[in-house]
Amino acid sequence: MTSEEQQRMDEQMMRLALKEAEHAYEEGEVPVGAVVVCEGRVIARAHNQTERLGDVTAHAEMLAITSAANLLGGKYLTNCTLYVSVEPCVMCAGALGWAQVGRVVYGATDEKRGYHLFAPQAMHVRTEVVSGVLEEECAELMKSFFQRLR
Repeated sequence: MTSEEQQRMDEQMMRLALKEAEHAYEEGEVPVGAVVVCEGRVIARAHNQTERLGDVTAHAEMLAITSAANLLGGKYLTNCTLYVSVEPCVMCAGALGWAQVGRVVYGATDEKRGYHLFAPQAMHVRTEVVSGVLEEECAELMKSFFQRLR
């Protein structure tokens, strides 16, 4: 795949992650959405459900990892890409590292709780990380959500 084709694919899949984030927004959850793609096919989608489930670990990434691993029948996601609208937190980055996800693509940087701030080595050493895909749209959804709360 050429770099141009990869960029188009990343944007297309990030739009799916943004749709998941919009579902979270509508449900009153922090608007983060995630999509797992394996061999060009979407195999898992999720959005934050911490309020709904009363579970602080029910982040979009965690739910998507579990769903993808269940579908594939194993705990490693080495041939997968996880697309997430906001930079993973330390917990999610650790889980992505343990799952050995091949690529992680995120939209907006999380200036307060992003893994880069606290645990930049949390991802697996072979994981390729791409940031800033549809960054403005992803950041705008978060800003809108928190402005609505105030």
